[in-house]
Amino acid sequence: MRVWGFVLVLLFSSGVSGQANPEGVDVKRSRLLLLPASTVERSAAQQYSQLMRAAAQKGVLNVDRVQVERLRNIARALIPHAIRFNKDAERWRWEVNVISSKTVNAFCMPGGKIVFFTGILEQLQLTDDEVAVIMGHEIGHALLEHGRARMSEQVLKNVGISIAAAVFNLGQLSSEVLAQAAHLAVSLPYARGQESDADLVGMELAARAGRDPRAALAVWQKMQKLALQGSQGGGRGQPPQFLSTHPSHETRIHDINAAMPKVLPIYESVRREAMK
Repeated sequence: MRVWGFVLVLLFSSGVSGQANPEGVDVKRSRLLLLPASTVERSAAQQYSQLMRAAAQKGVLNVDRVQVERLRNIARALIPHAIRFNKDAERWRWEVNVISSKTVNAFCMPGGKIVFFTGILEQLQLTDDEVAVIMGHEIGHALLEHGRARMSEQVLKNVGISIAAAVFNLGQLSSEVLAQAAHLAVSLPYARGQESDADLVGMELAARAGRDPRAALAVWQKMQKLALQGSQGGGRGQPPQFLSTHPSHETRIHDINAAMPKVLPIYESVRREAMK
């Protein structure tokens, strides 16, 4: 039992790290990183491919080419700055796709696979700056390895303490177990602390890409309005999935405003350079 206890301590502590950034926001990396990044990214890519095939078969994948190219252009400006938070992002095979659905949501899977649903674009009437902070937020989850941590948690729940052996031989894990963990990494909500850190990463990425980080406040206000409309709709509407575990309105606004002195100078510097 002492050996197993020691191994579990290693599992839960091996991923502890901070992201102290003297010229930007301060965020924390995930604590539980049992699964290797390569295993997580491979499994996530398989889940992503299945989703893309299903969407294509239903005729809802990348229907509006102008909208798709708009999002990909925004992503091209954000992605070069991702390595500030995770050096592995330089080797990721990034993708951006759009699914036609009323779902008010977006996500970025481990390895840089990004999906926006048209519901979030249309119902919130997002500006490019607002798209940038949302996309940056979702990229932030991937950079801080929140999906990898969540997959690790699900694997531990599925196979129990014997998973400690995977530290030495991950080949023992079945593809079925990994596929289920990858699916849950997308479908389950993140913890509130992870959401807050992703907000901050999104603001900094947007600022470095020349997008106004103050758009984060506008996005939150639009989200809150949509949630209120859903709750008052007599059952006809629902709050957006994007808000499922986000911090309270007051906490979110406070944290965003507190981060502004760190990200606004970056944005202003980028804008000055662009005008030269």
